[in-house]
Amino acid sequence: MSEILPASAMRADVEIDVAIIGAGAAGLVAALRAAETGAEVLVLERDAKPTGSTSMSSGFVPAPATRFQRAIGIADDTPELFAADIAAKNHGTGDAALAATVSKAIGPALEWLADSHGLEWLVLDDFLYPGHSRHRMHAVPERTGAALLQRLAAAADAAGIMVATGAHVTGLFADGKKIVGCRIARADGGEEQLACKALVLACNGYGGDPDLVKQHIPEMASAVYHGHAGNRGDAVLWGEKLGAELRHLSGYQGHGSLAYPQQILITWAVMMEGGIQVNANGERFSNEHGGYSEQAVNVLAQPGGFAWNVYDRRIHDFALNFPDYREAFEASAIRTAPDARSLAAAISVDADRLEATLSAVGEMQCGATADPFGRDFTTKLALAAPFYAVKVTGALFHTQGGLVVDETARVLGLDGSPFPNLFATGGAACGVSGPDVSGYLSGNGLLTAIALGYLAGEAAGTSR
Repeated sequence: MSEILPASAMRADVEIDVAIIGAGAAGLVAALRAAETGAEVLVLERDAKPTGSTSMSSGFVPAPATRFQRAIGIADDTPELFAADIAAKNHGTGDAALAATVSKAIGPALEWLADSHGLEWLVLDDFLYPGHSRHRMHAVPERTGAALLQRLAAAADAAGIMVATGAHVTGLFADGKKIVGCRIARADGGEEQLACKALVLACNGYGGDPDLVKQHIPEMASAVYHGHAGNRGDAVLWGEKLGAELRHLSGYQGHGSLAYPQQILITWAVMMEGGIQVNANGERFSNEHGGYSEQAVNVLAQPGGFAWNVYDRRIHDFALNFPDYREAFEASAIRTAPDARSLAAAISVDADRLEATLSAVGEMQCGATADPFGRDFTTKLALAAPFYAVKVTGALFHTQGGLVVDETARVLGLDGSPFPNLFATGGAACGVSGPDVSGYLSGNGLLTAIALGYLAGEAAGTSR
């Protein structure tokens, strides 16, 4: 129940300066920032334990011009260059002003999290993510989204921030454009009403609502949803009822490499390091370097809606650096064989076709022929036996459209004017990917979660 209720109907049990809905990266960063302004902050989390999209992600955050980059010799990255990469990926269909805003904010946000809250960041420079012109992916040492969320939760606890779990916000109380409080359903069946001076929506998108997915991104209606079930579109539904501007609801992050049926993410580094994808016929069907988001659609279009990642021992050994890949290996999702024909038997594809595919790739990797799909194979070593393979499908990870916000993450109305005390961050806000799956640049989700959380927290904390 995502209701908008009249302010006159509210009988508040307690009052807080800043209420934040959602305890993922977006909500916790907003809470930490708001608390630093002196505001009293309460984070409302519907689950018994915060998990959400952050914990299901890789945990990689793109940021330019950070001291962490400079420490490993990357001194020429800038917010402007990052914003240009974002625009190139979405073909100019995204919000350029928002891209500029988050590109400038994300570096200072990560350095602030390190300096004020003890988060450790390392820059992943072992391979360049699709669409990025510089090595700018940052991660906590564990290299997982779950570890990132754990570190943010520990920081919130150390800062004395209250996080109420099992607190499902089912309605907002509003006086015109001003939000005055929210209605909370507790896990024990009770109900509370909370008055607030500012509200931050950090409750992600609508990927967990099949009806909204079917309405806005019908091509993914039957795809595996590899996101949090609680992402039911509350922010979008509240925004519609409040008269907020919504944009790019057809935008989303897909992924063309989710191990099937194990549903474990297989790092796209496998492709970037020289791996290929073949269908049930043993044939390639696309440029695997186009981007892992749009590759979800390409994989789903294959017979049976699946593909095989095919690579060699060098790439397998490299991929073992990624926790998700190790999990897939331990779950016996990875097949191996001493030669192409044996691999074909192991994965039940036509041996002649798979052997011909690998032979053709070998010719492209030595520069003898060009790839008909436009991929440059000459930058990586040729694939060599023994071979490895994992069955994958295309999946929906999270939506990218949502509430339009200004440079302080304040929600804007249909008339362009801001709501005085309503903010949105992460998947609740319209991101920078534009209206199409192909516009998603690696890391866009956590980029807007942390950058807009940083901006929203400060603005909400000082708007009292």
